[in-house]
Amino acid sequence: MRKLMITLLTLFVLILMGIFSMGIYSHKTPELGLIDGKLSPCPDKPNCVCSEGDTADVQHSIQPLSTEGIDYAAAWASLIDAVKVSGGSVLQNSGTYLHATFTSPLFRFVDDFEARLDADKRTIHMRSASRVGHSDFGVNRKRAERIRLEYDKHSPPRTSQVIR
Repeated sequence: MRKLMITLLTLFVLILMGIFSMGIYSHKTPELGLIDGKLSPCPDKPNCVCSEGDTADVQHSIQPLSTEGIDYAAAWASLIDAVKVSGGSVLQNSGTYLHATFTSPLFRFVDDFEARLDADKRTIHMRSASRVGHSDFGVNRKRAERIRLEYDKHSPPRTSQVIR
């Protein structure tokens, strides 16, 4: 019985060390930004969602934010408010491209959130992805949907006129 307890404790410690190592590794910033004017596609892992990509890819696809009836500057400000209220830290903001990070409370995993304004389609595309690991148990999809809800809350009333 004692040998089993020692084995289980050792296994538990090794698992914890692995998780903490991944948390530390997640602090290394990946190369992000636009590729040919668009957000990067998601890798073949379930820990990423993106509104710019194959809409038939239900595992990774999400809807972009609509800027219809909202001034672009006001829509962008609403996005920034939504990211901050959702717990994000904005690292880069050009007015048409945004990079923010979200850090998990327990193991300090860092996830990246990116957005870009698509003026032609009157949308803001978004991408949320984990830096490490394979599965995120739906965290990035939930984050993107929370940002959508907060964006709608912080957006000014929409007009029926096209605003540029």
